[in-house]
Amino acid sequence: MNKKKKILLAVDVLLLILLIVVDQVTKYFAINSLADNHTRVIWEGVFELHYLENKGAAFGMLQGQKVLFVLIAVTILAVIVYVLLKTPYQKMYTKLHISLIFIASGAIGNLIDRLRFGYVVDFLYFSLINFPVFNVADICVTLSSIYLVILLVFVYKESDLEFLTFRTKKFRDIK
Repeated sequence: MNKKKKILLAVDVLLLILLIVVDQVTKYFAINSLADNHTRVIWEGVFELHYLENKGAAFGMLQGQKVLFVLIAVTILAVIVYVLLKTPYQKMYTKLHISLIFIASGAIGNLIDRLRFGYVVDFLYFSLINFPVFNVADICVTLSSIYLVILLVFVYKESDLEFLTFRTKKFRDIK
């Protein structure tokens, strides 16, 4: 691994840590200031801080499936680490790195909650549209996943991502 690749991965790790810290600090605030009161109106009829202990996935699906969620998070993190290590050091892949780091930070942030509390702390609520209560980690995962899909569909060509294939030279020669 060359020096530039090592620097890029170090920046990835620093960004990952920063995002996890932001997520955990906001959840700490939610636990300490909302757990007893449960709701704090920020903008009447639009946005509230609303404490919720989510034992499920997005929108409260699959309640109580902690082991499943931990396994999914670990699998996603393993795939992300693999992709980040395999990605060549080229400027064109910076967007890919950023989106994967945001997804990983959200997965780790919610994984920390599941392992620590047995549930995920959610506290952001758009009452205007009655959107499910969510947290900073959810924002990281959701927006970055959408961005990653956009990158994969509209920015990167299949040939740009050939470094991710498992095929060996011998396998290609057989075709």
